Amino acid sequence: VVAGAGRGPLVAAVLRAASDRCNVKVHAVEKNANAIVTLRHRASTEDAWRGRVEVHQSDMRRWAPPCPIDCVVSELLGSFGDNELSPECLEPVERWTSTSIPQNYESFLQPISCARLWFDARRANTGLPAGPPAVGACIGAPPPDRGLETPFVVKLHNFAPLSAVQPAFRFDHPASEKSLERYCALEFPVAVDCTVHGLAGYFESELYDGVMISINPATFSTGMFSWFPLFLPFSRPVFVAAGSSLEVRLWRRREGDRVWYEWAVVGPDV
Repeated sequence: VVAGAGRGPLVAAVLRAASDRCNVKVHAVEKNANAIVTLRHRASTEDAWRGRVEVHQSDMRRWAPPCPIDCVVSELLGSFGDNELSPECLEPVERWTSTSIPQNYESFLQPISCARLWFDARRANTGLPAGPPAVGACIGAPPPDRGLETPFVVKLHNFAPLSAVQPAFRFDHPASEKSLERYCALEFPVAVDCTVHGLAGYFESELYDGVMISINPATFSTGMFSWFPLFLPFSRPVFVAAGSSLEVRLWRRREGDRVWYEWAVVGPDV
């Protein structure tokens, strides 16, 4: 099964991988009506697909396979691993088979300094121009800082990483934990006086049997341009003195169909 087949790149990859090894039947599950048109066209016109790919228009969480399934292949990863709800989407799928690609993914965090990015986040959804305020601006009360409660996917340019990357959340498929909520407490030692504007988020994923993809700077996979890092802005910049540590807490919460992150700085002072 290709869960979330889109317009077919994963289906084509599965067929190529199996071409010299075995004869496979691929069930392509996709809920987007526009993508379904493309999938059905490819299934009826491409020789490699004809007779080997069956297209199903359905939400993968509610679809029932018509036959036993050997493997589920999906590409639901976000910049922080789980931020595009891969765990929620694959949770009901896991009852079909014990073999999944990817097998697991782990998110990572790193404190960074980048004033321009923090100002852009602060002004997001306020209608104000991006960037630091001009001299004489911001007279009176500031606008609501809704952007500072929002994770952003960004391509980091002019920023300073202030400590080593540390692991945050991990998800396995099949699941090793019943709950999809997560919590982590991290302490980042800082070597120089600095102002921390937020956290950069990355991920690593084991696709299968040691085959990895990563946007973690320490293990970055060449050519991984499809995912930019996540940025979690602080409600206010935090000064950290050389030789001390930044302490943060991060939660992944669920309620019904809703999933969100909460994060807080608890040290050096609040």
